[in-house]
Amino acid sequence: MKIQIFGTGCPKCNQLAQAAQAAADELELDYELEKVTKIADITAMGIMMTPALAVDGDVKVAGKVPSVEQLKALLQ
Repeated sequence: MKIQIFGTGCPKCNQLAQAAQAAADELELDYELEKVTKIADITAMGIMMTPALAVDGDVKVAGKVPSVEQLKALLQ
């Protein structure tokens, strides 16, 4: 599973990355976490608000930081 965090490195982007990692670890998933920081790459995915999270190329969350429990539901 590939988890991508889209954002320029703002505190909320880092918070989303930490929460996604915690959720994936709690679920004992085999995953790769990638941070995408280039604006061109972010907009190419159709993302207009950051932070955002995509799983295997499918954007699941944009413009907010879900809780670890909400992220676990998205990752299952």
